[in-house]
Amino acid sequence: MTTLDTAAPITTSAAAKNRSLNREDYKTLGLSALGGTLEFYDFVVFVFFANVIGSLFFPAEMPEWMRQLQTLGIFAAGYLARPIGGILIAHFGDILGRKKMFTLSVFLMAVPTLVIGLLPTYASIGIAAPILLLLMRVMQGAAIGGEMPGAWVFVAEHAPQKRYGFAIGALTSGITGGIFLGSIIGVWLNSTYSQVEVHDWAWRIPFILGGVFGLVSVYLRKFLHETPIFQEMQARKAVDRELPIKTILRDHREASIVVALMTWVLSTAIVVVILFTPAYLQKVFHIAPADALKANAVATVTLTIGCVFWGWLSDKIGTRLSMIIGWGGMTATAYLFYLNLPGTEASLVCTYATVGFFVGAISLLPVVGVRAFPPEVRFTGLSFSYNMAYAVFGGLTPMLVSVWQQVDVMAPAHYVAAMGVLGVVMGFWPLACKGWQASVPLSR
Repeated sequence: MTTLDTAAPITTSAAAKNRSLNREDYKTLGLSALGGTLEFYDFVVFVFFANVIGSLFFPAEMPEWMRQLQTLGIFAAGYLARPIGGILIAHFGDILGRKKMFTLSVFLMAVPTLVIGLLPTYASIGIAAPILLLLMRVMQGAAIGGEMPGAWVFVAEHAPQKRYGFAIGALTSGITGGIFLGSIIGVWLNSTYSQVEVHDWAWRIPFILGGVFGLVSVYLRKFLHETPIFQEMQARKAVDRELPIKTILRDHREASIVVALMTWVLSTAIVVVILFTPAYLQKVFHIAPADALKANAVATVTLTIGCVFWGWLSDKIGTRLSMIIGWGGMTATAYLFYLNLPGTEASLVCTYATVGFFVGAISLLPVVGVRAFPPEVRFTGLSFSYNMAYAVFGGLTPMLVSVWQQVDVMAPAHYVAAMGVLGVVMGFWPLACKGWQASVPLSR
Protein backbone atom coordinates (compact mmCIF):
# COMPACT_ATOMS: atom_id res chain seq x y z
CA MET A 1 0.00 0.00 0.00
CA THR A 2 1.35 3.45 -0.75
CA THR A 3 1.24 6.46 1.48
CA LEU A 4 -1.79 8.73 1.18
CA ASP A 5 0.06 11.95 1.77
CA THR A 6 3.15 13.12 -0.02
CA ALA A 7 5.86 13.98 2.48
CA ALA A 8 8.91 16.08 1.80
CA PRO A 9 11.72 13.60 1.26
CA ILE A 10 14.34 13.13 3.93
CA THR A 11 16.71 11.48 1.50
CA THR A 12 17.32 12.81 -1.96
CA SER A 13 18.25 10.17 -4.50
CA ALA A 14 15.62 7.83 -5.96
CA ALA A 15 17.63 4.80 -4.87
CA ALA A 16 17.85 6.10 -1.30
CA LYS A 17 14.10 6.69 -1.21
CA ASN A 18 13.10 3.21 -2.32
CA ARG A 19 15.73 0.86 -0.89
CA SER A 20 15.09 -1.40 2.08
CA LEU A 21 16.88 -1.21 5.41
CA ASN A 22 20.34 -2.76 5.14
CA ARG A 23 22.88 -4.00 7.67
CA GLU A 24 24.39 -0.54 8.12
CA ASP A 25 20.93 0.93 8.77
CA TYR A 26 20.21 -1.67 11.45
CA LYS A 27 23.57 -0.94 13.09
CA THR A 28 22.79 2.79 13.11
CA LEU A 29 19.29 2.18 14.46
CA GLY A 30 20.48 -0.31 17.10
CA LEU A 31 23.29 1.87 18.46
CA SER A 32 21.08 4.96 18.42
CA ALA A 33 18.23 3.20 20.23
CA LEU A 34 20.61 1.65 22.78
CA GLY A 35 22.12 5.03 23.56
CA GLY A 36 18.66 6.57 23.85
CA THR A 37 17.49 3.82 26.21
CA LEU A 38 20.49 4.25 28.50
CA GLU A 39 20.30 8.03 28.41
CA PHE A 40 16.59 8.15 29.23
CA TYR A 41 17.18 5.55 31.97
CA ASP A 42 19.87 7.80 33.44
CA PHE A 43 17.44 10.72 33.40
CA VAL A 44 14.41 9.02 35.00
CA VAL A 45 16.09 6.63 37.49
CA PHE A 46 16.41 9.61 39.87
CA VAL A 47 12.65 9.63 40.50
CA PHE A 48 12.61 5.95 41.55
CA PHE A 49 15.00 6.75 44.41
CA ALA A 50 13.81 10.28 45.22
CA ASN A 51 12.83 9.42 48.81
CA VAL A 52 16.23 7.88 49.63
CA ILE A 53 18.10 10.74 47.93
CA GLY A 54 16.03 13.29 49.85
CA SER A 55 16.89 11.69 53.18
CA LEU A 56 20.62 11.61 52.34
CA PHE A 57 21.20 14.97 50.66
CA PHE A 58 19.23 17.27 52.97
CA PRO A 59 19.42 17.91 56.75
CA ALA A 60 17.80 15.25 58.91
CA GLU A 61 16.03 17.94 60.97
CA MET A 62 14.30 19.35 57.87
CA PRO A 63 10.52 18.59 57.77
CA GLU A 64 9.69 15.61 55.55
CA TRP A 65 7.42 17.60 53.24
CA MET A 66 10.09 20.24 52.66
CA ARG A 67 12.77 17.62 52.02
CA GLN A 68 10.51 15.90 49.48
CA LEU A 69 9.68 19.24 47.84
CA GLN A 70 13.34 20.17 47.48
CA THR A 71 14.22 16.73 46.11
CA LEU A 72 11.47 16.99 43.49
CA GLY A 73 12.63 20.53 42.77
CA ILE A 74 16.09 19.17 41.92
CA PHE A 75 14.42 16.54 39.73
CA ALA A 76 12.40 19.27 37.98
CA ALA A 77 15.55 21.31 37.38
CA GLY A 78 16.51 18.69 34.81
CA TYR A 79 13.37 19.52 32.83
CA LEU A 80 14.01 23.26 33.03
CA ALA A 81 17.52 22.76 31.63
CA ARG A 82 16.22 20.80 28.61
CA PRO A 83 15.48 23.80 26.34
CA ILE A 84 18.89 25.40 26.96
CA GLY A 85 20.82 22.20 26.33
CA GLY A 86 18.63 21.27 23.40
CA ILE A 87 19.09 24.62 21.65
CA LEU A 88 22.86 24.70 22.20
CA ILE A 89 23.48 21.11 21.12
CA ALA A 90 21.15 21.46 18.13
CA HIS A 91 22.80 24.73 17.09
CA PHE A 92 26.16 23.04 16.73
CA GLY A 93 24.51 19.95 15.28
CA ASP A 94 23.30 22.05 12.35
CA ILE A 95 26.72 23.66 11.93
CA LEU A 96 29.34 21.05 12.90
CA GLY A 97 27.44 17.83 12.23
CA ARG A 98 24.83 15.51 13.70
CA LYS A 99 27.23 12.76 14.79
CA LYS A 100 29.47 14.94 16.98
CA MET A 101 26.56 16.37 18.97
CA PHE A 102 24.78 13.01 19.07
CA THR A 103 27.83 11.52 20.79
CA LEU A 104 28.33 14.56 23.04
CA SER A 105 24.78 14.32 24.43
CA VAL A 106 25.40 10.76 25.69
CA PHE A 107 28.70 11.82 27.28
CA LEU A 108 27.02 14.77 29.03
CA MET A 109 24.45 12.36 30.48
CA ALA A 110 26.80 9.52 31.46
CA VAL A 111 29.30 11.60 33.43
CA PRO A 112 26.86 13.36 35.83
CA THR A 113 24.95 10.10 36.32
CA LEU A 114 28.17 8.39 37.39
CA VAL A 115 29.04 11.34 39.62
CA ILE A 116 25.63 11.18 41.36
CA GLY A 117 26.37 7.55 42.20
CA LEU A 118 29.65 8.61 43.83
CA LEU A 119 28.59 11.87 45.53
CA PRO A 120 29.21 12.33 49.26
CA THR A 121 26.00 12.94 51.22
CA TYR A 122 24.92 15.87 53.41
CA ALA A 123 26.36 14.13 56.46
CA SER A 124 29.81 14.23 54.83
CA ILE A 125 30.04 17.62 53.09
CA GLY A 126 27.00 19.57 54.24
CA ILE A 127 25.26 22.03 51.92
CA ALA A 128 27.69 21.24 49.09
CA ALA A 129 25.94 17.87 48.65
CA PRO A 130 22.54 19.17 47.38
CA ILE A 131 24.30 21.90 45.36
CA LEU A 132 26.42 19.32 43.53
CA LEU A 133 23.35 17.12 43.06
CA LEU A 134 21.50 20.07 41.51
CA LEU A 135 24.42 20.79 39.19
CA MET A 136 24.49 17.16 38.00
CA ARG A 137 20.71 17.23 37.34
CA VAL A 138 21.08 20.41 35.27
CA MET A 139 23.78 18.72 33.19
CA GLN A 140 21.52 15.69 32.72
CA GLY A 141 18.66 17.92 31.61
CA ALA A 142 20.85 19.71 29.09
CA ALA A 143 21.97 16.35 27.71
CA ILE A 144 18.47 14.87 27.33
CA GLY A 145 17.36 18.08 25.63
CA GLY A 146 19.83 17.39 22.85
CA GLU A 147 19.60 13.59 22.78
CA MET A 148 16.01 12.98 21.72
CA PRO A 149 15.77 15.51 18.85
CA GLY A 150 19.32 14.60 17.85
CA ALA A 151 18.52 10.89 17.75
CA TRP A 152 15.37 11.48 15.70
CA VAL A 153 17.19 13.64 13.16
CA PHE A 154 20.19 11.31 12.98
CA VAL A 155 18.13 8.19 12.30
CA ALA A 156 15.67 9.94 9.96
CA GLU A 157 18.50 11.23 7.76
CA HIS A 158 19.99 7.75 7.52
CA ALA A 159 16.76 5.82 6.87
CA PRO A 160 15.35 5.16 3.38
CA GLN A 161 12.15 7.10 2.80
CA LYS A 162 9.86 4.07 2.59
CA ARG A 163 11.13 2.86 6.01
CA TYR A 164 11.31 6.33 7.55
CA GLY A 165 8.37 5.95 9.97
CA PHE A 166 9.42 2.47 11.09
CA ALA A 167 12.99 3.65 11.81
CA ILE A 168 11.82 6.60 13.90
CA GLY A 169 9.21 4.47 15.68
CA ALA A 170 11.81 1.83 16.55
CA LEU A 171 14.15 4.51 17.88
CA THR A 172 11.36 6.08 19.96
CA SER A 173 10.51 2.68 21.42
CA GLY A 174 14.14 2.37 22.53
CA ILE A 175 13.97 5.76 24.24
CA THR A 176 10.72 4.95 26.07
CA GLY A 177 12.27 1.61 27.02
CA GLY A 178 14.51 3.61 29.34
CA ILE A 179 11.50 4.21 31.60
CA PHE A 180 10.83 0.47 31.76
CA LEU A 181 14.49 -0.29 32.44
CA GLY A 182 14.51 2.21 35.32
CA SER A 183 11.42 0.64 36.90
CA ILE A 184 12.85 -2.88 36.53
CA ILE A 185 16.13 -1.84 38.18
CA GLY A 186 14.14 -0.23 40.99
CA VAL A 187 12.10 -3.40 41.59
CA TRP A 188 15.23 -5.59 41.46
CA LEU A 189 17.13 -3.41 43.92
CA ASN A 190 14.30 -3.27 46.44
CA SER A 191 13.77 -7.03 46.15
CA THR A 192 17.46 -7.92 46.52
CA TYR A 193 18.53 -5.58 49.31
CA SER A 194 16.93 -4.55 52.58
CA GLN A 195 15.67 -0.98 53.02
CA VAL A 196 18.65 -0.30 55.32
CA GLU A 197 21.11 -1.51 52.65
CA VAL A 198 19.37 0.53 49.94
CA HIS A 199 19.55 3.63 52.14
CA ASP A 200 23.17 3.07 53.17
CA TRP A 201 24.78 2.25 49.82
CA ALA A 202 22.75 0.17 47.35
CA TRP A 203 20.90 3.24 45.96
CA ARG A 204 24.20 4.17 44.27
CA ILE A 205 24.21 1.02 42.09
CA PRO A 206 21.67 2.22 39.44
CA PHE A 207 23.55 5.49 38.94
CA ILE A 208 26.98 3.86 38.70
CA LEU A 209 25.65 1.25 36.26
CA GLY A 210 23.94 3.94 34.20
CA GLY A 211 27.10 6.04 34.07
CA VAL A 212 29.34 3.14 33.09
CA PHE A 213 26.97 1.85 30.39
CA GLY A 214 26.53 5.40 29.13
CA LEU A 215 30.29 5.76 28.65
CA VAL A 216 30.28 2.44 26.77
CA SER A 217 27.55 3.89 24.56
CA VAL A 218 29.75 6.92 23.87
CA TYR A 219 32.46 4.58 22.62
CA LEU A 220 30.02 2.58 20.47
CA ARG A 221 28.71 5.74 18.81
CA LYS A 222 32.21 6.28 17.40
CA PHE A 223 31.31 3.58 14.88
CA LEU A 224 28.37 5.58 13.51
CA HIS A 225 28.73 7.67 10.36
CA GLU A 226 27.66 11.24 9.70
CA THR A 227 24.25 11.44 8.03
CA PRO A 228 24.13 11.60 4.20
CA ILE A 229 21.99 14.75 4.38
CA PHE A 230 24.58 16.68 6.40
CA GLN A 231 27.42 15.41 4.19
CA GLU A 232 25.47 16.65 1.18
CA MET A 233 24.99 20.07 2.78
CA GLN A 234 28.72 20.30 3.50
CA ALA A 235 29.58 19.27 -0.05
CA ARG A 236 27.48 22.06 -1.53
CA LYS A 237 28.33 24.38 1.37
CA ALA A 238 24.70 24.71 2.32
CA VAL A 239 25.26 24.73 6.08
CA ASP A 240 23.43 27.80 7.38
CA ARG A 241 25.93 30.52 8.37
CA GLU A 242 23.19 32.52 10.07
CA LEU A 243 22.28 31.50 13.61
CA PRO A 244 19.89 28.57 13.01
CA ILE A 245 17.57 29.72 15.79
CA LYS A 246 17.23 33.13 14.07
CA THR A 247 16.20 31.39 10.85
CA ILE A 248 13.66 29.26 12.75
CA LEU A 249 12.02 32.23 14.46
CA ARG A 250 11.83 34.22 11.22
CA ASP A 251 10.97 31.63 8.58
CA HIS A 252 9.62 28.50 10.28
CA ARG A 253 7.15 29.65 12.91
CA GLU A 254 4.38 27.43 11.53
CA ALA A 255 6.56 24.32 11.82
CA SER A 256 7.48 25.31 15.38
CA ILE A 257 3.79 25.62 16.29
CA VAL A 258 3.01 22.21 14.74
CA VAL A 259 5.78 20.52 16.76
CA ALA A 260 4.86 22.40 19.95
CA LEU A 261 1.20 21.34 19.76
CA MET A 262 2.14 17.73 19.04
CA THR A 263 4.56 17.90 21.97
CA TRP A 264 1.60 18.92 24.13
CA VAL A 265 -0.12 15.69 23.06
CA LEU A 266 3.05 13.64 23.67
CA SER A 267 3.86 15.13 27.07
CA THR A 268 0.28 14.65 28.27
CA ALA A 269 0.23 11.02 27.16
CA ILE A 270 3.54 10.20 28.86
CA VAL A 271 3.16 12.31 32.02
CA VAL A 272 -0.50 11.48 32.75
CA VAL A 273 -0.94 7.91 31.48
CA ILE A 274 2.50 6.48 32.28
CA LEU A 275 4.03 8.58 35.09
CA PHE A 276 1.07 10.10 36.97
CA THR A 277 -1.45 7.24 36.86
CA PRO A 278 0.21 4.67 39.22
CA ALA A 279 0.00 7.14 42.12
CA TYR A 280 -3.53 8.12 41.02
CA LEU A 281 -4.65 4.47 41.10
CA GLN A 282 -3.35 4.06 44.63
CA LYS A 283 -4.61 7.36 46.03
CA VAL A 284 -8.04 7.64 44.40
CA PHE A 285 -9.08 4.00 43.93
CA HIS A 286 -6.99 2.42 46.73
CA ILE A 287 -5.46 -0.11 44.35
CA ALA A 288 -2.56 -1.99 45.95
CA PRO A 289 0.84 -0.52 44.97
CA ALA A 290 2.04 -3.88 43.61
CA ASP A 291 -1.03 -4.17 41.33
CA ALA A 292 -0.74 -0.57 40.15
CA LEU A 293 2.95 -0.93 39.35
CA LYS A 294 2.46 -4.27 37.60
CA ALA A 295 -0.25 -2.80 35.37
CA ASN A 296 1.96 0.22 34.70
CA ALA A 297 4.87 -2.02 33.69
CA VAL A 298 2.65 -3.86 31.21
CA ALA A 299 1.39 -0.53 29.81
CA THR A 300 4.98 0.63 29.38
CA VAL A 301 5.72 -2.52 27.38
CA THR A 302 2.69 -1.97 25.11
CA LEU A 303 3.74 1.69 24.76
CA THR A 304 7.14 0.54 23.54
CA ILE A 305 5.54 -1.87 21.05
CA GLY A 306 3.07 0.81 19.98
CA CYS A 307 5.86 3.26 19.12
CA VAL A 308 7.15 0.81 16.51
CA PHE A 309 3.67 -0.05 15.22
CA TRP A 310 2.47 3.51 14.67
CA GLY A 311 5.72 4.50 12.97
CA TRP A 312 5.45 1.43 10.72
CA LEU A 313 1.79 2.19 9.98
CA SER A 314 2.64 5.71 8.84
CA ASP A 315 4.85 4.15 6.16
CA LYS A 316 1.95 1.97 5.02
CA ILE A 317 -1.13 4.21 5.10
CA GLY A 318 0.30 7.71 5.52
CA THR A 319 0.75 10.14 8.37
CA ARG A 320 -2.78 11.60 8.37
CA LEU A 321 -4.63 8.30 8.76
CA SER A 322 -2.11 7.10 11.34
CA MET A 323 -2.67 10.24 13.44
CA ILE A 324 -6.46 9.92 13.17
CA ILE A 325 -6.47 6.23 14.14
CA GLY A 326 -3.68 6.43 16.74
CA TRP A 327 -4.76 9.51 18.67
CA GLY A 328 -8.45 8.87 18.10
CA GLY A 329 -7.82 5.45 19.66
CA MET A 330 -6.03 7.11 22.58
CA THR A 331 -9.12 9.23 23.26
CA ALA A 332 -11.43 6.22 23.23
CA THR A 333 -9.20 3.91 25.28
CA ALA A 334 -8.49 6.61 27.86
CA TYR A 335 -12.18 6.62 28.74
CA LEU A 336 -12.28 2.82 28.53
CA PHE A 337 -9.47 2.66 31.12
CA TYR A 338 -10.37 5.42 33.57
CA LEU A 339 -14.16 4.87 33.58
CA ASN A 340 -13.73 1.18 34.46
CA LEU A 341 -11.56 1.77 37.55
CA PRO A 342 -10.91 0.10 39.90
CA GLY A 343 -12.19 -3.05 38.17
CA THR A 344 -10.56 -6.42 38.66
CA GLU A 345 -6.82 -7.06 38.53
CA ALA A 346 -7.19 -8.61 35.07
CA SER A 347 -9.32 -5.76 33.67
CA LEU A 348 -6.92 -3.19 35.14
CA VAL A 349 -3.95 -4.74 33.35
CA CYS A 350 -5.88 -5.26 30.12
CA THR A 351 -7.33 -1.75 29.81
CA TYR A 352 -4.11 -0.07 30.96
CA ALA A 353 -2.15 -2.07 28.37
CA THR A 354 -4.64 -1.05 25.67
CA VAL A 355 -4.38 2.68 26.31
CA GLY A 356 -0.60 2.26 26.60
CA PHE A 357 -0.50 0.82 23.08
CA PHE A 358 -2.33 3.85 21.66
CA VAL A 359 -0.07 6.18 23.64
CA GLY A 360 2.64 4.69 21.41
CA ALA A 361 1.27 7.01 18.71
CA ILE A 362 3.64 9.57 20.27
CA SER A 363 6.19 8.25 17.74
CA LEU A 364 4.23 10.24 15.13
CA LEU A 365 5.60 13.45 16.66
CA PRO A 366 9.16 12.89 15.38
CA VAL A 367 7.77 11.45 12.12
CA VAL A 368 6.11 14.82 11.55
CA GLY A 369 8.64 17.03 13.34
CA VAL A 370 11.82 15.99 11.53
CA ARG A 371 10.44 16.67 8.06
CA ALA A 372 8.66 19.89 9.11
CA PHE A 373 11.98 21.78 8.84
CA PRO A 374 14.53 22.05 6.00
CA PRO A 375 17.80 20.13 6.53
CA GLU A 376 19.89 23.26 7.16
CA VAL A 377 18.03 24.09 10.40
CA ARG A 378 16.25 20.77 11.07
CA PHE A 379 18.06 19.87 14.29
CA THR A 380 17.62 23.34 15.80
CA GLY A 381 13.99 23.66 14.71
CA LEU A 382 12.91 20.33 16.15
CA SER A 383 14.95 20.73 19.33
CA PHE A 384 13.80 24.29 20.03
CA SER A 385 10.09 23.71 19.52
CA TYR A 386 10.04 20.27 21.20
CA ASN A 387 12.06 21.20 24.30
CA MET A 388 10.38 24.57 24.89
CA ALA A 389 6.93 22.98 24.62
CA TYR A 390 7.90 20.02 26.83
CA ALA A 391 9.28 22.34 29.51
CA VAL A 392 5.95 24.21 29.60
CA PHE A 393 3.42 21.43 29.13
CA GLY A 394 5.41 18.68 30.85
CA GLY A 395 5.85 20.93 33.87
CA LEU A 396 2.28 22.27 34.09
CA THR A 397 0.36 19.07 33.30
CA PRO A 398 0.83 17.29 36.69
CA MET A 399 -0.26 20.42 38.59
CA LEU A 400 -3.22 21.03 36.28
CA VAL A 401 -4.47 17.43 36.54
CA SER A 402 -3.95 17.36 40.32
CA VAL A 403 -6.03 20.52 40.82
CA TRP A 404 -8.71 19.44 38.32
CA GLN A 405 -8.92 16.05 40.00
CA GLN A 406 -10.12 17.72 43.21
CA VAL A 407 -13.42 18.60 41.50
CA ASP A 408 -13.65 15.74 38.98
CA VAL A 409 -12.09 12.35 39.63
CA MET A 410 -12.13 11.69 35.86
CA ALA A 411 -9.84 14.66 35.16
CA PRO A 412 -7.01 12.46 33.79
CA ALA A 413 -9.41 10.84 31.31
CA HIS A 414 -10.80 14.17 30.11
CA TYR A 415 -7.36 15.72 29.71
CA VAL A 416 -5.84 12.77 27.85
CA ALA A 417 -8.94 12.49 25.64
CA ALA A 418 -8.80 16.20 24.80
CA MET A 419 -5.18 15.83 23.73
CA GLY A 420 -6.15 12.83 21.60
CA VAL A 421 -8.71 15.01 19.82
CA LEU A 422 -6.04 17.67 19.30
CA GLY A 423 -3.79 15.00 17.75
CA VAL A 424 -6.57 13.97 15.36
CA VAL A 425 -7.16 17.59 14.33
CA MET A 426 -3.41 18.03 13.76
CA GLY A 427 -3.67 15.23 11.18
CA PHE A 428 -5.51 17.65 8.89
CA TRP A 429 -2.79 20.32 9.07
CA PRO A 430 -1.04 20.22 5.66
CA LEU A 431 2.45 20.81 7.07
CA ALA A 432 2.00 17.89 9.49
CA CYS A 433 1.19 15.52 6.63
CA LYS A 434 3.38 16.79 3.81
CA GLY A 435 6.34 18.30 5.64
CA TRP A 436 8.48 21.21 4.54
CA GLN A 437 8.43 21.83 0.81
CA ALA A 438 11.17 23.77 -1.01
CA SER A 439 9.67 26.80 -2.71
CA VAL A 440 9.82 26.76 -6.49
CA PRO A 441 11.15 30.04 -7.93
CA LEU A 442 8.82 31.79 -10.35
CA SER A 443 9.91 31.60 -14.00
CA ARG A 444 10.52 34.93 -15.69
